[in-house]
Amino acid sequence: METQEQKKEALYELIAQTTDKADVQALFEDLCTVKEIENMAERIFAAQLLLEGKTYQQIMAQSNISSATLSRVSRCVQYGTGYARLLRK
Repeated sequence: METQEQKKEALYELIAQTTDKADVQALFEDLCTVKEIENMAERIFAAQLLLEGKTYQQIMAQSNISSATLSRVSRCVQYGTGYARLLRK
């Protein structure tokens, strides 16, 4: 039986090898609910705005993200590697 870590690694590998936008969309639509996809899109949008130097108030006015989620996104932008590395390309 595979561990949770092995299952997550398989997911990451599948996403990493998916290079066509239509394939990525189809995969996410199979994996996630519409609301989950919308929530991920909001987080990415908020991260982009944070990287542009927008304030929490400006971001809250432009998005449908909660203050708690925005705080988490902000921590990830400041201390994580994903948002900063991928959104600054």
